[in-house]
Parts: sequence; structure tokens; C-alpha cells
Amino acid sequence: MQTQCATEQFEFQGLRSRRVVGSFDGGTLSSDAGGLLLRETDARTGILDEIASCFVDGRDPRHSEHPVRQMLAQRVYAICLGYEDLNDHEQLRYDPLFTALCGQDDVNGVRRKQGADTGKALAGKSTLHRLETAGDEQTRYRRIFCTREKIQRFFVRHFLTHSNGGNEPEQIVIDVDATDDPVHGNQEGRFFHGFYNSYCYLPLYIFCDSYLLAARLRPSNIDGALHTDGELARIVGQIRRKWPEVNIIVRGDSGFAREWLMAWCEANGVEYLFGLARNIRLRRAIGEAMQQAHLEYQNTGSASRVFADLRYRTRKSWSRERRVIGKAEYLSGGENPRCIVTSLQPDQWSAQRLYEELYCARGDMENRIKEQQLYLFADRTSSASMRANQLRLWFSSIAYVLMNELRQIALAGSELANSQCHTIRTKTLKIGARVVVSTRRIVVHLASGYPYQQLFVRAFHRIQAAFP
Repeated sequence: MQTQCATEQFEFQGLRSRRVVGSFDGGTLSSDAGGLLLRETDARTGILDEIASCFVDGRDPRHSEHPVRQMLAQRVYAICLGYEDLNDHEQLRYDPLFTALCGQDDVNGVRRKQGADTGKALAGKSTLHRLETAGDEQTRYRRIFCTREKIQRFFVRHFLTHSNGGNEPEQIVIDVDATDDPVHGNQEGRFFHGFYNSYCYLPLYIFCDSYLLAARLRPSNIDGALHTDGELARIVGQIRRKWPEVNIIVRGDSGFAREWLMAWCEANGVEYLFGLARNIRLRRAIGEAMQQAHLEYQNTGSASRVFADLRYRTRKSWSRERRVIGKAEYLSGGENPRCIVTSLQPDQWSAQRLYEELYCARGDMENRIKEQQLYLFADRTSSASMRANQLRLWFSSIAYVLMNELRQIALAGSELANSQCHTIRTKTLKIGARVVVSTRRIVVHLASGYPYQQLFVRAFHRIQAAFP
């Protein structure tokens, strides 16, 4: 059946006097030629090498065909190129270009079998599944295991190395947020979340600008801010060991305005800026400002804002009085009050500037989370165990780190400098090409009709220039 399909000719609708025919006889073609930019970026940043060092391979290298580093490359490159599941690798493993992206000649001093770098099939879904279910220590049935603390430290170390050219900035803003990740059946850690109205996980994300610092998978039967102090303690400690003088601000929505988290920040010299849920007392406290905003709206007919700078303390939950900024806003639809709580002082940040310039900027983090969840398949946590799903989340996170480096290095100053991952994938990675594999070289003939050739050439040269 396969031979018949390969030789059968298909008659399509004609074009004027010409026949339009097709058949599966085009030879070794690929739709992912732009993945070479990813490989070039990784070769110069060492992202996959660092991640591979977090795994220990206890298999006998004489009897194992696919090294851990190659399997990691398979998973990460496939996610970047839009292949979300292990089943995709049953066909993808035979793609000669994808084999070239992931192949290695020498691993741990043991020469791979002859021909492994010239089109030999990569690991299949079952082998990759064993990587995803790697435990924390070697057992009889699990020869591959990983050190999760090393993977956690990798994200912060990458940020410290590549952000701001590796130089210590005066100030950084760390964003924290949680989101829903719907489960795929009766999995470990499955709980119903009332706010999201679904059975889901509740992963915690921590970013600094566009750099991912942490991605922690959690069940959803918890407070959304739980574990944030522990993650911040690890991240802040690692940052301060390299940048001891940097001023750190933690930013989040009202779900993180918890006494224990604010107290941790105050005790550790970390500034904070969190949304604050409204209540009757706060509404009364900004009542005068709201009246003023209403009068301005009546006079001008356009939206008006008035800011109130308060000292506020809850009746029971807070241990101390804190600075609260109230935004009294009046729109065509009526009142729209908002409040934030912060440790930043008025002589550093005025109320309006603090809200409009610093707090509202946290919306960019939501775009970064959307990139991971929707376009890099962080929500594809369909394994039975939380441990395996945490690894899946990290593989998606590593794919994000690689795509972000491509965006920061290769596409800086271009029309795609601020584009999201799916746009970068569509315009720079999904390129048709004919692949010719010989003993001495692999030649990739990219499609002549590719419309972004100048962008691709510029991106390639920027990568070369950034890491000579």
C-alpha cells in the first residue's frame, strides 16, 4: 500500500489548458529548514549541553543507540518547530534535516555507530517516554535520572549570563504569576479549581523581563501563591551571589498579596508590588478620590483617573501598616477602582507613576505565559505522574529559553524583535527545503520562493557575530 501511494499520481483541477498533477515522489524534503537557526543558536549558547549535564545516563553506552543529549535535542527542537507530542516523533525521527539538527558524532568518548549522523533514525516515542519518566535516582528499571535542583538553577544561571550582557544592573523586576493547566484524565494531582471551573494543575511561573526563572507544576487545591517564597529564596540567593548590589522588586497580582510573602520580602531586603483585592474599607479610603474622578469625567466626558496614596493595615491578617495606592478611575461604564500594596517609598515612586509605569507593565508577563502554554505546549502535561509532567513543563520551558535567545540575538532590531513564538516559528523556522545527504556533507536547498529570505540571512549573520 505504501509503494502504491508513493507512485500514484493525483489529478487536480486544471489551470486553463494545463493539467495539475501530483505524487509522493519529491525525495528527501523537509518543512523545518529554519530549525538550523535554532541549532546555530544552541551551539553558541550551550543551552542543551547545560541541560544534558543535569541528567545521568546509567545505560551501557555499547548497547544504547540514542544518547541523552540527542533525545533532549529531539524534544526541545520538536516543541520549537510545533510538534507537541511524542507520537509526532514516529515520523519525525526519519526526517533527514531533523536528524541533522539533533545528531552527535561523539558522546562521552564512545563513538556512535557509523551512519548515525547521516540520516539514521532518531529515538522513537517509547525511548523518549523513558526520558520523560526519568526519576531522581537510578533504579533497575530507570537507568536515566536527573538532578532537578540543577535544572532549576539552569534557568537563573542562563538569565545571569545573558541578560544585560552578563553585567550587574541597578535594578531588576521579578514577575510571579499562576495559571491553569487542564488535566488530561484521572492523573496524579488532579483537583477541581472553582475559579477556572475545571480540573487542572496550577503551575507557578517566575520571569524577569522575557527571561524565564522558574516553572513549577503544582496541584490546584492550594493557594495560588503557595511555594512562591521558597522559589524566590532560591532565585534571589542565586542572583545575589553574582549581583550582590542589585535592587530586586517582586511584582504580582492580588493573589500574591499575602502577609507571609510580604513579610518574607521585608525580611530579605526585597521590594514588592502586588495587586490588592478591594474591600469596603479600601473603597471608603479612596472615596474622595473617586468623587474627584467622577467630577472630572462629567466635565471632560472622557475617562479620568485620580490616585490616592494611603497607609493601610488590615484588621487581622497583616502584621504591620503598609503603603497602598488606590486608583480611582471613572469610565463610561462607571467606577473602576483598583488598589496595589507596595514597599516602595513615595520619594522613589509617586503614586501615579508607580501604578501606570511599574505595576501595569506586569501585563507583558501574561504574554510570556501565553507563549509557553499555547504555542510551546506547556499545557501538554498528559503523563500519569506529576514528576513526568514537571519534566514535560521543563522541556517546554527550555524550548522557550531557546526561542527567546533566537529572538533576542538573531531577530533584534527586525520586524520580529517583539513577536511571539508562533510568529517566529511561522516566518523563520517553517521553511521548505530539499535535503541531500552524503558521506561528507549535508546540503540543505532552501525554497527559492521563501518570502523572508533577507530576514533569515540577517538572523544568521547576527548569530555568527554575537558568538564569534
